[in-house]
Amino acid sequence: MSQGFRQSQAVLHTWSGLVVGWVLYLIFIAGTASYWRVELTRWMQPELTLPASSSVALEQAQAFLARTAPDAARWSIELPGSRSNATTVRWQPKDAPEPKRGQPNPWQATLDANGAPVQARDTRGGDFFYRLHFDLHYVPVIWARWFVCFCTMFMLVAIVSGVITHKKIFADFFTLRRGKGQRSWLDGHNALAVLSLPFHLMITYTGLITLMTVYMPWAVDANFGGRDAFFAELFPREAKVEPLGQAATPPALAALLPVAARQWGEGHAASVLVDQPGDAAMRITLRRDSGDRIADSGEPLRFDARGALLGEAPRRSATVYTRDGMIGMHAARFAPTAMRWLFFLSGVAGTLMVATGLVLWTVKRREQLPDPARPHLGFRIVERLNIGFVAGLPVAMLAFLWGNRLLPTALEQRSKAEVSVFFAAWALSLLHATLRLPRRAWVEQLACAGVLAILLPVFNVAVWHGGMFTAFATGDLAKGGMDAGLLLIGAGLLWAARRVNRHVPVPRRVRAPRASAATVTGPST
Repeated sequence: MSQGFRQSQAVLHTWSGLVVGWVLYLIFIAGTASYWRVELTRWMQPELTLPASSSVALEQAQAFLARTAPDAARWSIELPGSRSNATTVRWQPKDAPEPKRGQPNPWQATLDANGAPVQARDTRGGDFFYRLHFDLHYVPVIWARWFVCFCTMFMLVAIVSGVITHKKIFADFFTLRRGKGQRSWLDGHNALAVLSLPFHLMITYTGLITLMTVYMPWAVDANFGGRDAFFAELFPREAKVEPLGQAATPPALAALLPVAARQWGEGHAASVLVDQPGDAAMRITLRRDSGDRIADSGEPLRFDARGALLGEAPRRSATVYTRDGMIGMHAARFAPTAMRWLFFLSGVAGTLMVATGLVLWTVKRREQLPDPARPHLGFRIVERLNIGFVAGLPVAMLAFLWGNRLLPTALEQRSKAEVSVFFAAWALSLLHATLRLPRRAWVEQLACAGVLAILLPVFNVAVWHGGMFTAFATGDLAKGGMDAGLLLIGAGLLWAARRVNRHVPVPRRVRAPRASAATVTGPST
């Protein structure tokens, strides 16, 4: 019975991974890149220099807004942090509607380290990969999230059934047989799975928690009457501030930072919102940096027109705090650089785990075909999709970065054009996989991705005043680290292309037919 159960789990593991494997690969590779989404955005806006400190940046932002929009209904200031690249200010003129989400805001500016507005290129930056890994871009948001939840549940099933299937999984972790065809792919798949098994379980389960109200809305509907009422109670909004008609001058906003830090226990402010900045009804809201703690809730602190604190930060229930903690673990915004590397490398292991699982399926099935040289149509489709996703997505991601560098900075809707470059490159990769022999397609796409990755830092050295060498010399570790990382990624992709090109398939063993009893014992007398 135990053997039969384990065999049934093996079948479940295989098909739960294969059916949604390509989407899981997209989710993993885009989500893994998202661990450096702030650094990616900094790299994709080379016009910006290193930011000023929070207090200096806030003084500069307040002075800029006082000059530019003294009569605005609202000021909004996003402060630079340890990872962000600049100060962003927005203002809303009186009687003007708020810009719709996703549309350009005409009332905003980006300030450099000296407090002067700078025109940085329009880009989605690292946020594109972050949104792609659960919104799938062109798909309507609600349907995309339903689909991602469905695939994530399959991922959880695949992890659990995989642990049950491989009774010697931890022993197999220390076994890696090279040049053994299907056995080598299975050894690599097992090693990658065990290497980051706690991470895989955590990231899959917490990913489901982040979207739990999408696929399990019944408790919310029963207790709150709908998601809008639920989120209104979970994230209560302050009533709109109505002006009193009495002129007032905002206090020095930078002087409020130490007060907020003491309230938060040495926390840091990420943003400042000033409602009615020229009126006595003014309300100033400081929100906490999401990198301060695992459970990110913002913890807003509010001040009046004189800079007096209006109560302490609201306390959240244990249930909400637990939910925030799981979301914080999934996004890893709290992680310092060393821990962020661990999250990133675990994400790389997860991406390769899915990729090797997809390739393993084709390697195993090819050996079982009557004629491996002439596979049937279904097998050829799976094989080509593997190439277009596993090798094609890195090509598309690197083409996205090249689009950031080569598209004209003054191009209208430039950020959308960068996204179009990504999907066009991916579509070409899928087409290329259908037109070339599988082995040549693997080699050419992996080599193409490797060359694109290595040439990017070279291009930056030639065009951006020394590239990563200047970045490291000035202490801009984000920009310099991105270029160094691209060199390593490119070298890894070229190594993979070389290995595939030099690989010699292991000939399939032909089992000798079993001798019958009559053959063994001879004819009876």
